[in-house]
Formats: sequence, C-alpha cells, structure tokens
Amino acid sequence: MKFRIDRDALADAVAWTARTLPVRPPVPVLAGMHIVAGGEGNGDRLKLSAFDYEVSAQVSTDIDVEEAGTALVSGRLLAEISRSLPPHPVEVTTDGAKVMLRCGSAKFTLLTMPVEDYPTLPEMPPAAGSVGSDEFAAAVSQVAIAAGKDDTIPMLTGVRVEIEGETVTLASTDRYRLAVRELHWKPERPDFSAVALVPARTLADTAKSLTAGAEVSIALGGTGGTGEGMIGFEGGGRRTTSRLLDGDFVKYRSLLPSEYAGLAEVQTAAFIEAVKRVSLVAERNTPVRLSFSQGEVVLEAGTGDEAQAVEALEASLEGEDIDIAFNPAFLLDGLSAIGSDVARLSFTTPTKPAVLTGKPPQDGENPNYRYLIMPVRLSG
Repeated sequence: MKFRIDRDALADAVAWTARTLPVRPPVPVLAGMHIVAGGEGNGDRLKLSAFDYEVSAQVSTDIDVEEAGTALVSGRLLAEISRSLPPHPVEVTTDGAKVMLRCGSAKFTLLTMPVEDYPTLPEMPPAAGSVGSDEFAAAVSQVAIAAGKDDTIPMLTGVRVEIEGETVTLASTDRYRLAVRELHWKPERPDFSAVALVPARTLADTAKSLTAGAEVSIALGGTGGTGEGMIGFEGGGRRTTSRLLDGDFVKYRSLLPSEYAGLAEVQTAAFIEAVKRVSLVAERNTPVRLSFSQGEVVLEAGTGDEAQAVEALEASLEGEDIDIAFNPAFLLDGLSAIGSDVARLSFTTPTKPAVLTGKPPQDGENPNYRYLIMPVRLSG
C-alpha cells in the first residue's frame, strides 16, 4: 500500500472515525482502524472504518494512490499521530507488518494487526430520506439533553425517532423531564413511516459531526422485536450505523397537557442568568422557587437556616398568580435549548408538569419544540 494525502484531510478523517473506537475493546482488533487505499470500486479514495459491534463509522476522502492495499493499525495511536503532524503532505506506505507515515521530516512506524480478523461492517439500511444537517444537529441537541444517563434502564437512554410522511418527531425523557421536537424532512416515499429508539449519546455525537455536508441522509432498517434493527446516517463523505435499543418507549404524548391554567413569558437570557445566580445557594437537589405574579417573577433559593438568594425579573402572566419550584439544572437545560429570546412557561397547577417553549412564530401555531419539566413539591 502506498498513497499521499493532505495532512488536514488525514487528521480530520482519522479523528472522526476514531470517535467510535471502544475504550475497552472486547477483542484487540476492535481497537484497530481499518484502512483501505484505492482498489476495486474505491478509485483514488481512502476509506477508514471503525466498529465496536454497536456503532460503525466509515469515512472516505480523496488521495493519490500509487499502490492499492489494506491495513489495520491502532486507531487511537493513528489519531494522536495524525493530529500532531507538521503541515506537510503525508505519505503512507506499508512494509511487511508495519505502516510508515512520512510528513516533512517526521517519520512514524506503526505495527499492524491481522486484517483478516477484523469483522465486516454492517450494511447500510435502505435510505429513507434526507434532512438539512444543521437543522438536524440542532433538533437532536434540543432533545438529547432530556435522555436518561442510567444504563440500567436502557430504554430511557435513547431518543425515540418517529417518522410519519414528511414529519420527524424526536422525543426523550429521564422521567423528570421530557423533550419533544418536530421537524420536516424529505422522505424517499411520501407514505413512509417508521419508529426507532436510538442511543442518545450516539445520535447527538453523530448529528453534530455530520454538519460538514448540507444534508444528512437517514437510513432505517427493520425495527422488529429481534433487536437487529439498525439506523444509518450519511453526509459529507461520512457514514455511520448504530444498533437500535429495545424496549417500549413511554407513551409521551399523553404526558403533554392539552390545556393550561396560565402562562408566563420572560426574557430568556435574563431568566438564564438569574437562575444561575440564585441557584448558587441551592444545595444539591434543592429547587429554585419561582413566584409568578402580574408583571414579575421572583426567584428564590435556600431556606431559613442556610444561605439564601432572591431576585426579581420582569415577566408577563396570563392567569392566576402561581408559586412553582424546579430543579435548577433541569430548568437551565430547557431554557438553553428553546432557541428563542422569549421563554414561555405554561402551567396547570404547582404540582403538575409545566411546559417550556419559545414564543410561537405566529399566534395559534404550535411550537415545534416542547420541554416538559416536573416541578419539585414545596414543603408547607
């Protein structure tokens, strides 16, 4: 194998592929990055792959091929080396069981692993449609914040992806909050519908890393009860697949209130800063109390025997005055995700979930992002 490649192109491709490498690989070859230079059906392109039996990543980029070939080397070591190379073209060659990288006056020699022991990457499921990469990344980040971190309940660590015609709905919950985002996409078939539960961490990482291309193609396979369901994403010469999670997701639509007793609006930036300041005195798991009345909201944290903080902000209120309390970290997550200069909080009662949204684009139009948050019961 012998090829030349631009230093930045190599570093970028290797870094992206290395994200998928397992920290503690169950078998040594999974710590490897599979390199294919040129060859049949590959043209003058380099293909790098990584796979941990759950998630696969593959990137292809242009190179000058002198001799086609394949190799398997330590992915983490290759990532560290390619990141620190000087700004010169890189020449990669193989010599027996070694891979050599030359870049300017720097030269590295890596040992190879047996290519024949490397597992075959899963096939990409059939393409289902495409969506703007920036919008997809923003939508996923808005929803992934509410996914659970507890791996003992795998179902809650996922983002539910529902596709119905031209609408994609993303939802996640950790039982204390729920985030739902709707977006439009271009399906391959107008009547396409599917449901998938994708690991939130994988989805967030993938969506963020595919913004180099204008669009992301989503490929969805069978989501039968066998757990063999796969989802694939492709954009900008990068493709990744992930195994889907098993389990029935909560019936989240029934959790969203159909009507509210009142709603308040506050300037988002000022609200975020005030919550951050007031929550400085909130001990671990202590709520921030919000008292809404006509024209203002008073934020309070801390109790009589501890440090206390109080701050008042301008707010508009429709409905009766209300006192409600939230976990400050959960409230800040929602406020940071709504993507609007005005935060709208809709309530039913102080003990029932409130829904945080941005201001709807036009009156009567439903917001495409909703963040439902459970209040903390106030003693007394």
